[in-house]
Amino acid sequence: MTSIWIALASSVLTLLTFIILQNLASGEQKLAFRIDGAPRVDEPRFFRLVSHLLGPPLATENRIRTLRNGDEIFPAMLAAIRQASRTITFETYIYWSGEIGREFAAALSERARSGVKVHVLLDWVGSAKLDQTSLDEMVESGVEVERYRPLRWYHLNRMNCRTHRKILVVDGRIGFIGGVGIADQWRGDAQSSDQWRDTHFLLEGPVVAQLQSAFTDNWNKTHPGVLHQEDYFPELDPIGRVTAQVFKSSPREGASSARLLYLLSIASARTRILIANSYFVPDEDCIEALVQARHRGVQVEIIVPGRHIDTAVTRRASRALWGKLLEAGVSIHEFQPTMFHCKILVVDDRWTSVGSTNFDNRSFRLNDEANLNVLDVDFAEEQARHFAADKARSRRITWDEWKHRPLLTKFTERCASLLRSQI
Repeated sequence: MTSIWIALASSVLTLLTFIILQNLASGEQKLAFRIDGAPRVDEPRFFRLVSHLLGPPLATENRIRTLRNGDEIFPAMLAAIRQASRTITFETYIYWSGEIGREFAAALSERARSGVKVHVLLDWVGSAKLDQTSLDEMVESGVEVERYRPLRWYHLNRMNCRTHRKILVVDGRIGFIGGVGIADQWRGDAQSSDQWRDTHFLLEGPVVAQLQSAFTDNWNKTHPGVLHQEDYFPELDPIGRVTAQVFKSSPREGASSARLLYLLSIASARTRILIANSYFVPDEDCIEALVQARHRGVQVEIIVPGRHIDTAVTRRASRALWGKLLEAGVSIHEFQPTMFHCKILVVDDRWTSVGSTNFDNRSFRLNDEANLNVLDVDFAEEQARHFAADKARSRRITWDEWKHRPLLTKFTERCASLLRSQI
């Protein structure tokens, strides 16, 4: 009898091990990219390269408005929703219960009752804290709500791959993209520790069609109805002077495409790289790319969260990897007032990438992400000014301070770094 129980326990343990490994697997082999002779961001060749290597092609004559923190972001998004006359498509990772969650549910529900076609795609993991009342309100009002990749025993290997995209498109003409989730943590103006610092962007012009396409990419994975009508993809007239593209990545399309975007951008830098990122856990290739940029004389500055962070293990894993960067002269600053949730890359005050992509393995290999890439001097300079303002509220970590941190701190950070494939 004892041998039977041992065999049974062994079988259960084997099954659990298999489930865990399947859940943690990315399904993609990580490649070590080598980018030699990358063009400067002001060369025509760079325009062609990012249009075709990264895709879709850069679209000209757009207008983009930067929205900082919840006090600017949520009113603009809600105003656009309330003015919708035909369609609303909305995809997000975080949607939690709370005042702002209820306000969005009410606004989406009201538009659906008025005859607007409303489609909401929520990540199953990220929306786990959404109260049933708000969900029922939307569904009963006619909102089509889908959960992205809910738990299923027959595809556990996909459980670790989530949609991290933040996309809102109204009438196919006005779009929003950035890093903000629908939760009360993002309310306010980053004036206290419970008001997160973040940035979102309002888009108008031809690039909005690319954002709509990014939404339909995942909607088509969850719903049989293809959103192809004129109401979703209207003719979009030129409305500004900004050149941009909506770049999307996912394990299905090649899990390293987001990583390639960052590595190519860094390799193209000649004067300055600014990185603001909430989860900065670079792999060896990214560290080497930043070190090589410093060897070319490129100024590299990075802002990351300080002690206010929602995942302490990520901060420890990040700090464990700073040695080569600090030694090479990279400036690293920890934001002090509150959680820093921005995801912005600026290269040579001309090329900017903003959106949902974190500088970590989860964004580079596991999650579905969407970024807005902008080739425009004025836009880049605006983001650089915001970067400088955030840096003024941050504390710089020096090479000497990092090198002489306590042994226990080094040990815990080293242990955390062993988990970076899942961070």
